[in-house]
Amino acid sequence: MTAVVRRIIHIDMDAFYASVEQRDNPALKGQPVAVGRCQERGVVAAASYEARKFGVRSAMPSVQAQRKCPHLIFVPPRFDVYRAVSAQIHAIFARYTPLIQPLSLDEAYLDVTNPLLLRPSATAIAEEIRAAILYETGLTASAGVSYNKFLAKQASDYRKPNGQFVIPPNRGEAFVANLPVNAFHGVGPATAQRMHTLGIHTGADLRRFSLDILRQHFGKAAAFYYGIARGKDDRPVEPNRPRKSLGKEITFAQDLRTSAELHAALHELAAKVWAGCQKRNLTGRTITLKLRYTDFNQCTRSLSLADPVQDQEILAEMACRLLAPLLPVRAPVRLLGITLSTLLSPQDQEATTQLSLLS
Repeated sequence: MTAVVRRIIHIDMDAFYASVEQRDNPALKGQPVAVGRCQERGVVAAASYEARKFGVRSAMPSVQAQRKCPHLIFVPPRFDVYRAVSAQIHAIFARYTPLIQPLSLDEAYLDVTNPLLLRPSATAIAEEIRAAILYETGLTASAGVSYNKFLAKQASDYRKPNGQFVIPPNRGEAFVANLPVNAFHGVGPATAQRMHTLGIHTGADLRRFSLDILRQHFGKAAAFYYGIARGKDDRPVEPNRPRKSLGKEITFAQDLRTSAELHAALHELAAKVWAGCQKRNLTGRTITLKLRYTDFNQCTRSLSLADPVQDQEILAEMACRLLAPLLPVRAPVRLLGITLSTLLSPQDQEATTQLSLLS
């Protein structure tokens, strides 16, 4: 029996937040726009393509962005608007397949191996989706089409903005062979540097390493790297992928120095994280503290509990316990964050309790 070749599309909106702002305010069209706040501790949430020409990027401090582009126009974010537009876009996806895996407000994987609307190819479906997005929202999207998620995501970057690229099964391995490993989705800067140290600079270099050797250097991730070096990625499109963590962080307008200030901030963060948990009817067992100093060095500390967190006071208490070894702080603190992971739904908690009673 011939194996069914999957048809995967990765849709990525072009400079989504900034494009929404340019759409809604015609005076911003053609201008270098940054979504964010122009203040000392501000951060760029998104940049228009006009701003990117000057080197402005998302997550860049606003002060640095303004130095790179003195005539940069800052626009405060409107996340309620972005969420509404994202819902419109996902409604378009749903006309073609129920197998949609959102990655964020502005990108998603679609498995159209068996589409709801009969079309000659995944390429034709991607073109139709992009045309519908433009007609119904006034925004452009780029698409990558391939036989697996890794290659579809790589392809969506290939002809940005407002472009489309296809990597068919007979071209997947060759495409990866010429790709620099630092351009691989799923390979971060630290991992790319470790690969460079081993003499791995391209997909072809990566393919020369056996799975056992890769395991020695990259542990559990080795199997993924071994597969993608050969154009293989069996990960399914997961429409109901469970959330792995919930977190909040704050960049402070004024640096924090004292234990009292830091403890107060952690209680505020714990309240916000716990509100998100209650909204989604989730709890969790692992608390992670993130702390960034004014010199931009940062550290993280984690603690896993035997039982799930039951309220925000316990969450705050555990975060403060993680902070304790770092006090007094070696330098002023510009950012704090709390993340709750190993998440559990009420059903998960009930199943865990039953298992413990049976054991």
